[in-house]
Amino acid sequence: MLVHTVYFWLKPNTTKENIDFFFNQVKSLADIKSVKAFYIGRPATTPPREVVDQSYGCGLTVILNDLAGHDAYQIDPIHKAFIENCSHLWEKVKIYDSI
Repeated sequence: MLVHTVYFWLKPNTTKENIDFFFNQVKSLADIKSVKAFYIGRPATTPPREVVDQSYGCGLTVILNDLAGHDAYQIDPIHKAFIENCSHLWEKVKIYDSI
């Protein structure tokens, strides 16, 4: 199993319409064939602690079978379209992959 976790920091001036568009585009990634499980969300309103970062706008977790599934995900046309359609909306992206 490979866990692909992505955090997006959207640009400060992003409109609600563009935020809604962004989240709909993120949801489309669940349709990629190699995806086994999928979750998107916003920062939880847990009590603040020094180790908790709630500064991001969208968190994405994708579960894939293995590295080959990850590699297929990266080159899938749905993923490429997401990047093309949405990269202008974020100012920062951090990815954490674990096996």
